[in-house]
Amino acid sequence: MVAIQLHGLRVRGFHGVLPEERRDGQDFLIDATLEVGTPETDDLDRTVDYGALADRLAAAVASDPVDLIETLAQRLLAVCLDTALVLTATVRVHKPSAPIPLPFDDVTVTVRGRARREAVLSLGSNLGDRLAHLQAAVALLAPLAVSGVYETAPVGGPDQDPYLNAVVLLDAADPFALWRFTSAIEASRQRERGVRWGPRTLDIDLITVGDQLLATPELTLPHPRAGERAFVLVPWLDVDPGAVLPGAGPVAELVARLDTTGVRRTDLGLRP
Repeated sequence: MVAIQLHGLRVRGFHGVLPEERRDGQDFLIDATLEVGTPETDDLDRTVDYGALADRLAAAVASDPVDLIETLAQRLLAVCLDTALVLTATVRVHKPSAPIPLPFDDVTVTVRGRARREAVLSLGSNLGDRLAHLQAAVALLAPLAVSGVYETAPVGGPDQDPYLNAVVLLDAADPFALWRFTSAIEASRQRERGVRWGPRTLDIDLITVGDQLLATPELTLPHPRAGERAFVLVPWLDVDPGAVLPGAGPVAELVARLDTTGVRRTDLGLRP
């Protein structure tokens, strides 16, 4: 992993319990350390834009006053953990002008946290033992929840046999690490990529990873065609009836606008 450190961000704020603190304000200094996965390319989309992060942290300090710097520190930690690709974060808030009637250098509060993001993955297979391919993927992914198994008509591509599809939910902070892992799972089931949208032993699509927005040559989040695919959205409702596809809206509303006649729930099941 890579640690990105931002030290000494100075922002005027009006936090504190004393009337003069709320009236006059004071400078707060912010240190933030973010851990991200190691970027494999020289691309800003593969890491954190610390300039943009500084702007968000400054806005959080300058916003609604609170009594305790502990509360302010938790607010800033939430900003860091909500930043795409951040795995863990440590935030230290300095209050060097705290109202203490004795000589002192500084007052600080430090908080730490780990990003927890729910990932939604769509699984599909229409070659060989379809159910066995899906079960192998589920066993390796160790998901939090697994939908029912649906038989679906193929969408696009050459003539081919029907698919078995399912959706799984799991915790995943790093979308690129998850993408590499799912690609390895596909390869373990002899997935071949000779024909676009052609038949495959196993297909694993990352639909969402929290609310992260990504657009790189390898990975786009949310999946750009998820909102048009009944074979993704219908199983997704199995495991999360209140699901929302970022940028598109509630999944239930999306399903209501789609033709779902080619999506049939089976009596088959997958073991988490």
